[in-house]
Amino acid sequence: MRDFIARPEHGIAWISGANSGIGRALALKLAGEGYKVAVTAGNHEELAELQTEASGLSGSIVVLDGDVTDPEDMEHVLASIEYEHGALALAIFNTGIYQPVHAEELNRADFEKSFAVNLCGVVNCLLPAIRHMKAKGQGQIAIVSSAAGYGGLPTSAAYGATEAALINMAESLKFDLDKMGIRIQIICPGFADMPAARENSFPLPTLVSPAEAAEQIAAGLKSNRFEVSFPKRFTYMLKLLRLMPYGLYFRLVNRSARWWKHPPPSSGHHPATPHPAE
Repeated sequence: MRDFIARPEHGIAWISGANSGIGRALALKLAGEGYKVAVTAGNHEELAELQTEASGLSGSIVVLDGDVTDPEDMEHVLASIEYEHGALALAIFNTGIYQPVHAEELNRADFEKSFAVNLCGVVNCLLPAIRHMKAKGQGQIAIVSSAAGYGGLPTSAAYGATEAALINMAESLKFDLDKMGIRIQIICPGFADMPAARENSFPLPTLVSPAEAAEQIAAGLKSNRFEVSFPKRFTYMLKLLRLMPYGLYFRLVNRSARWWKHPPPSSGHHPATPHPAE
């Protein structure tokens, strides 16, 4: 069976976490390509501004408020898409937060919030989307993870764990979704040029703007690739590191991040921020 590649004439595109960063830029990109794009996030004002910004494009933006950590909210979003706007052709699950974690001051809430938003939030969107697409016999799903899911990085104990889980989940679901006519992809950006990335506690490679990331993702959605990753130099470097023995892996990451020079964190809790790859 040939892989399904969604086009605007097939139906609605749904993007979670579309109020800022890559999600917002991608919503505008797809609306510019002619899609009617349903956008979901907890911030109604930002979504309304996005809808206004897209008013001159060939497609349109539909605001559907909802909290991805609430499964009933996501069921209601999908019901609104199905009964008010038409078939769901393309779903892009992008919501996430980056909560820095330091072993010197571990906090259960850092992990619980990260898992609730980054992992369970995707599952809450995924279940109704797959059910809808299964009934239609076709569909395309893209899950936005991160290159941080390839291997452990400083401060990423919670964030990286959720991104690795998303990669594994997409890989595992692909076997069955292929037989159902539903195409699944995993999106693994490096670090986007957002405040959370610029404030990171160790040096980062070249940052990608949300607009550049949206271009890369939009192109990847039209390709036959399972994984869409960028920038290639950075993501390939992390994949190569992962193949090395642990002793060498830790030594090289330590050196690249200059982590041995980093002082222990000051006491106090770090607030959750949008994740660097969002």
